[in-house]
Amino acid sequence: MTVHLRAALASLTLSALLLGCTSTGQDAGQEAERGSGTESDRGSSEGSSEGEAAAPEEDVPTWNTEPASIAAMGDSITRGFDACALLADCPEASWATGTDSEVDSLARQLLGDDVAVAERSWNLASSGAVMADLPAQAAEAVALEPELVTVLIGANDACATDVERMTEVAEFRADFAEALGVIRAELPETGVYVASVPDLERLWSEGQGSTLARAIWRLANVCPSMLADADEQGAEATERRAEVSDRVRAYNEALAEVCARDALCRYDGGAVYDYAFTADHISDWDWFHPSRHGQSTLAALAYEQVTMDAVE
Repeated sequence: MTVHLRAALASLTLSALLLGCTSTGQDAGQEAERGSGTESDRGSSEGSSEGEAAAPEEDVPTWNTEPASIAAMGDSITRGFDACALLADCPEASWATGTDSEVDSLARQLLGDDVAVAERSWNLASSGAVMADLPAQAAEAVALEPELVTVLIGANDACATDVERMTEVAEFRADFAEALGVIRAELPETGVYVASVPDLERLWSEGQGSTLARAIWRLANVCPSMLADADEQGAEATERRAEVSDRVRAYNEALAEVCARDALCRYDGGAVYDYAFTADHISDWDWFHPSRHGQSTLAALAYEQVTMDAVE
């Protein structure tokens, strides 16, 4: 999995209309003499108000549920790492842009066939990436002018050698905002789908009972902040895992907050984080990355969000 994202859209504004009313000096004098000038002025003001035209509202950008091209950004999850072979990227099995029929990627579902996927989808993700790497990926995406950009990143920010080395939330948020700003500055009509960071503690829970999983995590030093001493249930290990989980939730809150400021950014509402994945969704090679089945699930979750007419 992998790390760093950024930027925001401008709000819609309406100009205030100052409504005035006038009356001639002769009318004012006559009304003053009759002692009813206030009522006359009020009537004149009401007439003026009725004649004023409302300022036209600006158009609100519309989410495209049928994008014709896709650029995927993120980390090793989007690269399909360990989905096909040991210690290798497998982009053909990527949830976002893969061609594997078993996975049925988002690109396949939206674009229709492998030829279209090859011609109009691009996998810009990088194994090991963190959120700080996202602005550079965004710059690559902008050059391709896709109608949809997908983002799934953040696990590597939490999977540090220890909890003190996890990416700070403020830094995570700023990097995501910067990346989003890079896209929006050049592609004002492009949709951005943002998947939540997966639940790393659930990953530990699914694998900690497996001797093989624990051995792989230890020997390969997989996500030590969460998975080190996987069979340890003491207070110190439990507190460490809780701290990592808190950080992942904070990352997802940051993604939601930044995305909400952009009319064409669609956060998944925690769909990936909340998904109750099992061992079948995890790669047999490393017990960390998604298997083909896991990649297929990510694709289905993304397709549901991208093709939804409106998000509440």
